[in-house]
Amino acid sequence: MNSEQIIFDFSKDTDISSWNVIDDVVMGGKSVGNFEINDEGNAIFYGKVSLENNGGFSSVRNQFSQKKIHSFTKIKVRLKGDGNSYQLRIKENRNDYYSYVATFQTNNTWETIEIQLTEMQPKFRGRALNLPNFSADSFEEIAFLIGNKKAQDFLLQIDKIYLE
Repeated sequence: MNSEQIIFDFSKDTDISSWNVIDDVVMGGKSVGNFEINDEGNAIFYGKVSLENNGGFSSVRNQFSQKKIHSFTKIKVRLKGDGNSYQLRIKENRNDYYSYVATFQTNNTWETIEIQLTEMQPKFRGRALNLPNFSADSFEEIAFLIGNKKAQDFLLQIDKIYLE
């Protein structure tokens, strides 16, 4: 069995049209997020979070046909953040109203964050739900979200997302 399963490995040729930015404008907010491939071939999620009109978040997500987890126990992401905190979010079923969430801190250097799938907690609009942590054998959505209850610029570079 392979020691890892690639979910996304970004390059200059990666088609990112299936990634969608969803900001707080869906609720009247004024945050603006963007998602594109930079000259180095990394995905970049960047923009500005605004607290105006009860806003406060920006996210980028991708829905896909079911990704089987098999014997993998963690999601790893090679990324370079800007010192801000972000959330990695997954959904077992793309139609679920809630996501399983893990927060990670970035440090302005290239690093690989590692998140145990069983430590991802079910949340809806920032509130913890009285449901068990993630334990499914597949998922259909992955997302990154920034929403730290403050107005801020952000820039997250993503090289590779995989299961291990």
